[in-house]
Amino acid sequence: MIDARSIADDLLAAERERKEIPQFSDAHPDLDVATAYSAQQAFVQGKIDAGDRLVGYKLGLTSRNKQQAMGVDSPLYGRVTSGMLSAFDEPVRFDRFIHPRVESEIAFLLARDLEAPATITSVLAATEVVFGAVDVLDSRYEGFKFTLEDVVADNASAGAFYLGPIARRPDELPDLRLLGCVVRVDGDVAMTAAGAAVMGHPAASVAWLVNQLPEGEGLRAGQLIFSGGVTAPVPVVQGGSVTFEFDGLGTIEVHGV
Repeated sequence: MIDARSIADDLLAAERERKEIPQFSDAHPDLDVATAYSAQQAFVQGKIDAGDRLVGYKLGLTSRNKQQAMGVDSPLYGRVTSGMLSAFDEPVRFDRFIHPRVESEIAFLLARDLEAPATITSVLAATEVVFGAVDVLDSRYEGFKFTLEDVVADNASAGAFYLGPIARRPDELPDLRLLGCVVRVDGDVAMTAAGAAVMGHPAASVAWLVNQLPEGEGLRAGQLIFSGGVTAPVPVVQGGSVTFEFDGLGTIEVHGV
């Protein structure tokens, strides 16, 4: 079996050189999830060693449709570093990413630590504010194709993240399950969805994360948690725009350049 360090080194090089690589599971069908998460840790540690800071986590495969498409029955997670946070008006640059796609998220900023066992109630109680957010996905694999193990190793396809202009305490908003998002591509409505698309409630995915993290790696006050895609990913094209309109949380417009 290929070792986690080799996987991480190849992924770091692919990201640095903006070059697609074959998915590891093709040549190594024995790659398992535990090794993939070890590779993810090494991949992210490489970013931290280069000067980044760990600022939070992201969830993936948080809808039943996505899980069924991948043949799994649970979400996955990745880690978010400071270098992944984009300024509100910063474009998605094609000299940085390989084949970026964007999706809407609800992000949680924690006011205090969260420990297992976590629930929706404990997540909401520990949350300072929530934001509308955009996850820029950028798989390092050829054709944006991968198995569960491949995408786990690739840090859940994490590329960049935008936070919306409005922050609200959870109790200042209607039920987060009903918080809607409209996605427009070049001005035309492409899709709509609500927070319930994320495991029935966005806070449920955060609770799942707390309960899955390795011992000693609980969520900490001040961290951002991107709870998973409310809507499906949309490809970014040079010269194009994708707009995300969140009920009560403002609008984020991203441009490809």
